[in-house]
This record gives sequence, C-alpha cells and structure tokens, in this order.
Amino acid sequence: MPLPAPTARAKESAHIDEEAGSTLRLGEFQNVPSLTLSETRELIKAVLQHRVDNNQYQGVGETEVLTKTKEYLDVFSRFKQRESIQAVERILSQQTQLAAFEKSQLGTLCCDSAEEAKTLIPSLQNKLSDDDLQRLLDDITKLRTFIDT
Repeated sequence: MPLPAPTARAKESAHIDEEAGSTLRLGEFQNVPSLTLSETRELIKAVLQHRVDNNQYQGVGETEVLTKTKEYLDVFSRFKQRESIQAVERILSQQTQLAAFEKSQLGTLCCDSAEEAKTLIPSLQNKLSDDDLQRLLDDITKLRTFIDT
C-alpha cells in the first residue's frame, strides 16, 4: 500500500544559527521589539477587554491555548500593575546599549545580582559593568517591591 501524500510542506532549514549566547544571533528577530512577560500579560488583557467592550466576543470562546497562556502569564509575570510595568519599561528603554531582547529578559527574569543576570543573559557580559547592571537591577527590584505588593 503506498503512503499518502504529506499534508504539510517540508520545513525550511534555518540559514543562520539562532542563539542567545554571549553574542546575540536572533536571525530574523535580531532587531525586532520584544515584550516582557508582564507587558505581554497586559497586552492580552487589553485586547480581550477591547473585544468585550466592542461586542466582538459573541460566540467566540477562549481557546485552550489562550487560557493556558493567560494562566502562565498570571503566574510568571513579575509585575502586575500597569504603573509598575510602564516604570520598568521606562528604566529599560534608557539602556540604549542593550538589545530589545536583553531588555525584555531583564524585565522578565528580575535577577537579584549582576552575576546572575550575566549568567542567564550571556550577551550582557561586555555591555554593562557589574556596578551599572546591579544599579539597574536594584531599580527594577524597587519597583517590584513597592508598587506590586
């Protein structure tokens, strides 16, 4: 018995190695803006509220993927209040030497020390001194402590 024809086309192989190592190689996403998990949570909430407000939710239920995504973001978003999310974004936007990916990782991971941040985000190694990175992390931590409690 012959095999049926494939139902999907073959996946194209990546032409560039993508890696978030000591050198960022993000391929087609190299210069694309990215969001923290907290910003993503806020964005999804706003889109869903907009649909409700404009009666665009009629007969359209949430998919399992959307439900699980919302649950994940509720658990892992470090900042829950819009004011703190915006404050973190303002702090990170001042770091012009960092790539968008690095900024979103810093805002998502909320590392305690410069050493931890450089271990988890290796591309930070030569971009910020440990003292400057620690001050940045401390500023982010203060927002988390005082605004989101």
